[in-house]
Amino acid sequence: MYKLTLIIRYLLKRRITHFAVLTVALCVFIVVVVMTVMSGLVGQFKQKNHDFVGDCVVGSRSLVGFPYYEELMDDLERLDSVEAVSPVVKNYGLLRPQYDREQYVELLGIDPVRHSRVTNFAQTLGYHADDPANAFVPVYEPNALGCVLGIDLILWRDARSQYTHDARPRRAAFALTCFPLNARGAPAMAGTTVVSNRQFYYSDNSHSGIARVDGSTVYIPLEQAQSLCMAGQRKRVSAVHIRFRPGVDLRVGVEQVRGLWSRFKQARIDAPDGRLLETVAVEDWKEYRRAFIAPMEKEETLMSVMFGFVGITTVFIVFVVFYMIVSHKTRDVGVLKSVGASSAGVMALFSGFAFVVGLLGSVAGIAAGWLFLARINRIEEWLYQRFGFQLWDRTIYAIGEIPHEVQVHGLAVIAFFAIVACLIGALVPAYSAARLRPVETLHGSRM
Repeated sequence: MYKLTLIIRYLLKRRITHFAVLTVALCVFIVVVVMTVMSGLVGQFKQKNHDFVGDCVVGSRSLVGFPYYEELMDDLERLDSVEAVSPVVKNYGLLRPQYDREQYVELLGIDPVRHSRVTNFAQTLGYHADDPANAFVPVYEPNALGCVLGIDLILWRDARSQYTHDARPRRAAFALTCFPLNARGAPAMAGTTVVSNRQFYYSDNSHSGIARVDGSTVYIPLEQAQSLCMAGQRKRVSAVHIRFRPGVDLRVGVEQVRGLWSRFKQARIDAPDGRLLETVAVEDWKEYRRAFIAPMEKEETLMSVMFGFVGITTVFIVFVVFYMIVSHKTRDVGVLKSVGASSAGVMALFSGFAFVVGLLGSVAGIAAGWLFLARINRIEEWLYQRFGFQLWDRTIYAIGEIPHEVQVHGLAVIAFFAIVACLIGALVPAYSAARLRPVETLHGSRM
């Protein structure tokens, strides 16, 4: 009972303990806010990439592509784990607007209906979200070839990350220039011209939420992409994207596809152009998009390491505070030991005090962080209106609202480590207090 009484007394009467609680609260507040925002951004980015490619990709990194994909799709659709598949042609070219300079773009040839079953392509469309089958049909020129442009290629993003959409797609023509390759990887038109050109009309825009995609991708019909980019007797694609049925574990589904692909490749390795199957790999969505996801994950890891140093700072601050408390409370320690308190009891007293400091600081820091995160977007809006300040310039970064959803599990982990940091910081001072002798401390106090 005396331990609790002394802990309350120290908390209420020693101002330096208020400083310790405030320090812990400030550290916890910073960690909660920054980690919530950073984790939210990384989580959103991963989810957008997952939505963009589906669950699994059977694809070739070569621009030549691979044949026999229709037979592969038939086999994939027979698997119980597979819900939908979508063939995709990926290539690069030059986009030349009618009255503007040409731009280097990435071409994706897709079947919009199939692709919408595997990815969230339909939901990204500005005008055909409910009717992806007509995504490549220009409303002002129904018989012309249509293309879907990444939204940043056709619309301007304002400072609040908003786009101004017209009631219908405006009339705009684009010339696409590609470099078609045959099955051997050589230019398909050598001797005449090494490029192929075709005119497309703007039919819709796609807002995937991935800045690199929305600012450089042009979607065209699968057949047109094959004609422009892949010459030869056998039709080829760059990849087959796959969505698994709900409840199917990603690793299990990918292993099933890998097994199927191994058998499929072995059966056709000696067929015409069968050597192209050697360039194909089966990857889950994280592996397929690792070049884009890995940098974000590394930034998140680096941020965690930096906050580890913040925790070390907290340990040293608590150490200094408790060292000062112990040095000024030697008489209290002497009295306690003279009336029968053990060294373990004294150490438990100061450890309990450190626990309470860490607990109070954690609760205060978490409460402040939670309140701040709940209002962070309103605070940024106010700062923008008054001072023109934004955490991220929305005309450059494709970020809407700042992530502010707090994970209870994450808060518990932060609070746990804050309390542990306080206990570690108080360990040496508490041990020193436990070693004090009653006679020395009481004699020193009378002197």
